[in-house]
Amino acid sequence: MGMFAVSIEDIGHAIQLALAPVFLLTGIAAMLGVMTGRLARIIDRGRYLTEAQDLGERTMNQLQAREFASLDRRRHLASSAITACTLSALLVCTVIAALFIEVLMAFDLRWLIGVVFTIAMITLIVGLAYFLREVHLATTSIRIRFTAGRRASREALGQDHE
Repeated sequence: MGMFAVSIEDIGHAIQLALAPVFLLTGIAAMLGVMTGRLARIIDRGRYLTEAQDLGERTMNQLQAREFASLDRRRHLASSAITACTLSALLVCTVIAALFIEVLMAFDLRWLIGVVFTIAMITLIVGLAYFLREVHLATTSIRIRFTAGRRASREALGQDHE
């Protein structure tokens, strides 16, 4: 058999091997959709706060400054999560291509495929960790705003005895 003589069984086997990474790509794509949605909401909230407050004429109060700082940190985390997960998806695509090259060209790429897949998993873990941190920061900042808002309401009603 020559270098390019590939049987249909070999191609079928390559397709079977590629199915798991393809499903992984589907999961990563779904996560990227969620992450980009969160990033869009963070950006929209920042724009709303900037446009709602004419910051050129008014100084920002401490609560607003804290929210802007939180939004900026969340934006950075969400962007980093998207970058890491996108890199992971690209590496998974590389694994799939390498699986087919291995079969079609009769190269032994097992070592390379293993290394690239491991790096893909590490970048996915990093992306999910950034995403988890962003979600945690979002829930913490909401709790701070809720507590501060409740305190301001009590003060306005003269009930700040607690």
